[in-house]
Amino acid sequence: MAQEVKLSKRDRISIWWRSTFLQGSWNYERMQNGGWTYSMIPAIKRLYQTKEDRAAALQRHLEFFNTHPYVASPIIGVTLALEEERANGAPVDNKAIQGVKVGMMGPLAGIGDPIFWFTVRPILGALAASLAMTGNILGPIIFFLAWNAIRMGFLWYTQELGYKAGEKITDDLSGGLLQDITKGASILGMFILGALVNRWVDVAFTPTVSEVQLGEGAYIDWDNLPEGSEGIQSALMQQEEGRALSQTDVTTLQDNLDSLIPGLAGLLLTLLCMWLLRKKVSPIVMILGLFVVGVVFHVIHLM
Repeated sequence: MAQEVKLSKRDRISIWWRSTFLQGSWNYERMQNGGWTYSMIPAIKRLYQTKEDRAAALQRHLEFFNTHPYVASPIIGVTLALEEERANGAPVDNKAIQGVKVGMMGPLAGIGDPIFWFTVRPILGALAASLAMTGNILGPIIFFLAWNAIRMGFLWYTQELGYKAGEKITDDLSGGLLQDITKGASILGMFILGALVNRWVDVAFTPTVSEVQLGEGAYIDWDNLPEGSEGIQSALMQQEEGRALSQTDVTTLQDNLDSLIPGLAGLLLTLLCMWLLRKKVSPIVMILGLFVVGVVFHVIHLM
């Protein structure tokens, strides 16, 4: 019986360090796949001995991958456990490994920005800025050290957490635990993606549907405002009271669409892109197509 192969702590440290370069080879077609594969190389060298097996593993990990760069570590950990089990003869196929990656990257991407970009970094930045504004050199030093300590510590401990959790997942491959986790993560990922569509996808149709002349008192009379700061204050107060900014109330096609279902155009565009991806249309072709359509629609005053 062949001796069981295991990833050493040194291997996992090497992977942890390489994962900091996850976006070092970012591309529009498969996003972070190059950085992901670069991170997995120490594990592939340890787990697989033949050139053919290593090439197959590299090819397996060059598939699409994209998530917040700091929350990719638990996915790396789980994937390491799956690859380790596969190398030792467990029935872990390419579909299972890719399914776990795709199923986890969606939900985790949704929490990366709020935690790091909107909470940790602004707090550290405010602390460092308050020191720097007084001329204290410790401001930028504290920010650099604290941010990287939190970032690197999070990457390491979540990678180890994923690695240990992945071992438990692979123990129950025959019982369907892996499939249940993948399915649940996929559902959560689609839910988060649906909630973010209205925020990320902005489509505005500009054709004018109607123009209505407002009566006196319904809009701000800019010509008769006081001069200076008094005029600005008066305009703001009138706007707060509900007066329009101009005498003409213009209703666009987008206004009518928003009155029916806000964000409908963005949702339809997202569904179209998903349908094209299912039809194996290249993301590069889709990006160029959307760019051309956007320019043409803007020239003809449709958007």
